[in-house]
Amino acid sequence: MGGLPAGRHFFRGDAEYEQVRRATVWNQRVPNRFPNVIVEARDDDDVVAALAYARDHDLRVGIRSGGHSWAANHLRDGGLLLDMHGFDQSTINKDAMVAVAGPGKGGSVLAAELDAQGLFFPAGHCKGVCIGGYLLQGGYGWNSRVLGPACESVIGLDVITADGEKLHIDDENHPDLYWAARGAGPGFFAVVTGFHLRLYPKPAVCGMSLYAYPFDCAEEVFTWARAISADVDRRVELQIVATKSVPGLGIDGPAIVLASPVFADTESEAEQALALLGTCPAIDHALAAIPYAPTDLSTWYTAVMGNYLDDHRYCADNMWTSAAASDLMPGIRRILDTMPPHPAHFLWLNWGPSPARQDMAYSVEAEIYLALYGGWKDESDDQKYADWPRAHMAQMAHLATGIQLADENLGQRPARFATDSAMARLDAARATYDADGRFYPWMGRS
Repeated sequence: MGGLPAGRHFFRGDAEYEQVRRATVWNQRVPNRFPNVIVEARDDDDVVAALAYARDHDLRVGIRSGGHSWAANHLRDGGLLLDMHGFDQSTINKDAMVAVAGPGKGGSVLAAELDAQGLFFPAGHCKGVCIGGYLLQGGYGWNSRVLGPACESVIGLDVITADGEKLHIDDENHPDLYWAARGAGPGFFAVVTGFHLRLYPKPAVCGMSLYAYPFDCAEEVFTWARAISADVDRRVELQIVATKSVPGLGIDGPAIVLASPVFADTESEAEQALALLGTCPAIDHALAAIPYAPTDLSTWYTAVMGNYLDDHRYCADNMWTSAAASDLMPGIRRILDTMPPHPAHFLWLNWGPSPARQDMAYSVEAEIYLALYGGWKDESDDQKYADWPRAHMAQMAHLATGIQLADENLGQRPARFATDSAMARLDAARATYDADGRFYPWMGRS
């Protein structure tokens, strides 16, 4: 109908519609938002046809790649949902150290393909996350403290604009749209059909350290983590996860887990880089202590997914901050005191101080990243748990420099994710490439 791909478009009211709609969200908390029509695209012609249909019927357009947006930003009432999950192609040119991949390509799948060729890209930390939304919002991934947010390794994109024009964009071709694509996230105003990615040699060693502490040690652990933030080797990702239990470690009570990947040239370098993490003043109270062990990305992906269960319902919120530990601890204590059962958790990442970034829409970060993830199984518990992340991040918002779009909750809590000058440039580029406002902006912004 109307040029839409046969068998792959679903109007609200069609028998298959609800199953297709729900399948666009990775977890069980699917918002009650209903597009008029969902189109599953497989090639450029499908995209062009869907955009033409949207123009002809004056529909706004939302886009889904992997469906891992916590807020399900792609699901809007009315409009057309363009599902790009089928764009999962990839080609790897080892000689040129470049890959070209579609937005529906799984980051962990791409990482495995690159690993087999001795190559590396800072893909996201979770299985199932496709590169489309991940790269557009910035892309904090494996070894990103060294390589930068993954969007810095996007050297070009193939896009289709609101009027159906196919473009290749990079720093010389439509540089304003290329600038916007690296950081606009779910508010990007074109359809990406391919990402051109700069590749890197695979690090010779992937290792890790692991420490776990009881909640009673929170003051010591987080104060120490803040004090050493500038000294953590950039090859190390100091990830601190507080949760009510850690089934993977056999810990059935509350624990603060420091699980830290390291990427290095030798095991000796990896051990040295991790040594600082053994200096926590609460070390004598550790529930687990592994100063160093070799590992690999496949093992890390399995471990990470223990916190993200697809049979649960999820919500999230976050903040960037460079505040002192003394200012952060009251909020952290409230978070720990109200922590829902596992898999809900509180994440602290030592991220900066960071080097100067490329000129791109991604423009807000700080020394520490904090995020809250609520996870529960029964819909009847929505009222009990769904506001936990937002409420605590709102209480701590005076300490924030902004948020990261990866864990955005903009529909419930509007927050700064780009500098004022970057937002002005985004609005100007949108007016040029999407003058009719065909693509939905971020939730919370009309």
